[in-house]
Amino acid sequence: MSSIEEKFAKLTTDHAPGQEVRQHEGGLESLLRGDNLSGTPVDFSHGDVNTSAFAPTPGSLDEFIKGVERGGEQAYTEYRGGAELRERVAVHLAAFTGRPLSGANELIITPGTQSALFLAIAATVTAGDKVAIVRPDYFANRKLVEFSGGEVVPVRLDYLDHTARAGLDLNQLEEAFKAGVRTFLFSNPNNPAGVIYSKDEIEQIAALANRYGATVIVDQLYSRLLYTGVTYTHLRATEINADNVVTIMGPSKTESLSGYRLGVAFGPKRLVDRMEKLQAIVSLRAPGYCQAILRTWFEEPKGWMQERIAQHQAIRDDLFGLFCSVDGMAARLPEAGSYLFPRLPAMSVSLHDFVRILRHQAGVTVTPGTEFSPHATDSIRLNFSQNHAAAVQAVERIAQLINRYRA
Repeated sequence: MSSIEEKFAKLTTDHAPGQEVRQHEGGLESLLRGDNLSGTPVDFSHGDVNTSAFAPTPGSLDEFIKGVERGGEQAYTEYRGGAELRERVAVHLAAFTGRPLSGANELIITPGTQSALFLAIAATVTAGDKVAIVRPDYFANRKLVEFSGGEVVPVRLDYLDHTARAGLDLNQLEEAFKAGVRTFLFSNPNNPAGVIYSKDEIEQIAALANRYGATVIVDQLYSRLLYTGVTYTHLRATEINADNVVTIMGPSKTESLSGYRLGVAFGPKRLVDRMEKLQAIVSLRAPGYCQAILRTWFEEPKGWMQERIAQHQAIRDDLFGLFCSVDGMAARLPEAGSYLFPRLPAMSVSLHDFVRILRHQAGVTVTPGTEFSPHATDSIRLNFSQNHAAAVQAVERIAQLINRYRA
């Protein structure tokens, strides 16, 4: 295999939302045992943004239509996004994250947070660079670092063994910095486990980054969807050198606006300038008409966000209880976001075979844990931003198949 083929071979998309049908199903019949379980099909690989579950932010469609009506003025904004929108968003983000922010110089609007992640990595990582990433963490982190020619240096997150903290191995992170790592990439809340880094962990990450002159890229996509009793510490609000931290957010999963493909990244001008240069040749800009949707971000009707959080928390509690009732399963109650990452008991089939069995015998789609860490061969991830009743019934079917196929 040529080097270019090897490079793209690592960018597998079999388990990306909507891609599951492309998985190879050869030999599946020999694995299936017992009757199929009836029920509403549920795709836990991504959230349900239909009216049956979680509809988009009120007024978002109206703003999109207004953007279309503005025509070229909205369609052809600056590469980093419309100036007025960037200033408007910067005011909200500065208040939310606890540190001043220039919409003109320190913020870029991107085609989704995935694009923001790509641009941030490309602006900081070049061939041969060592990059520390958490295991488990968002599946694209490792792939984008490797595609950029960087060397992945893993740092453990023992999320199941802690309750008052996320469980990051800070000693291992410092050893990585000592070994030459100059970029650290992580999500907070963690995707897939839904745990939040404690104030102490965030402050120690900041102190280590300052000590070793490292750049930190933090994906805070779910930082608005916090459950009861949870406190959140923004990395950029610590004593970290402001010139060395990039924060990624966007009106996506929490607001059910994923289809508009909008994200933002904010940080030092030198990195945002690099990101704009790359965006100008990759995608030109975030979708012009869609940028108008940002007028609704952080400006939802009073009580709307609290209600959305309460709805998610109710689903979380029910699904977590179901998984905990299955003998041999292990899970940690998510503190934010809409993900569950339970560990399965010993099974008589491989993880990937079990994922295929769930889809065919129960009509349930989940993401295998190996997307988030090569060691997570006994875990599955579920996005529980779904119709409540359908999600509960789907997890009940998962539990039945776990018992059917356990070792």
